[in-house]
Amino acid sequence: MSFKIDRSGFDKLRKNIETLAATKEVKLGEMMNPEFISSHSSFANLEDLINGSGFRVETAEDFKAIPDADWDVFIKENTDFENWQDMQVAAHRDYVAGVMGKGLKK
Repeated sequence: MSFKIDRSGFDKLRKNIETLAATKEVKLGEMMNPEFISSHSSFANLEDLINGSGFRVETAEDFKAIPDADWDVFIKENTDFENWQDMQVAAHRDYVAGVMGKGLKK
C-alpha cells in the first residue's frame, strides 16, 4: 500500500516562521492595523485612535511625550484593554498569528 502526504502546509508554515524570524522591526500602524483597532475600540484605525485622544501628536516624539498614566487612562476608557501595555501585547500576538497563518487553510 502506498500513500502520499501533502506537506504543503508544513512547507508554508516553515516559510512563515522564516519570514517572522527575519523581521527586525514592525511599525506600530502595521501591528495595530485597522482590523485590530476597530475590533477593540470605536475607532477605525490607529490614526483615528490617536487623534481621538485629545493629545497633539504630529511626530513620533510627540507620541512618546504623552504621559504614560494619561495614555493608559485613555486606552482603558476607549478600548477593550486595561492599559497600553496590554494593548501592545495583544496586537503583537495577533500580528504574529497573522504572519504564522498566512497562506494556510483554516
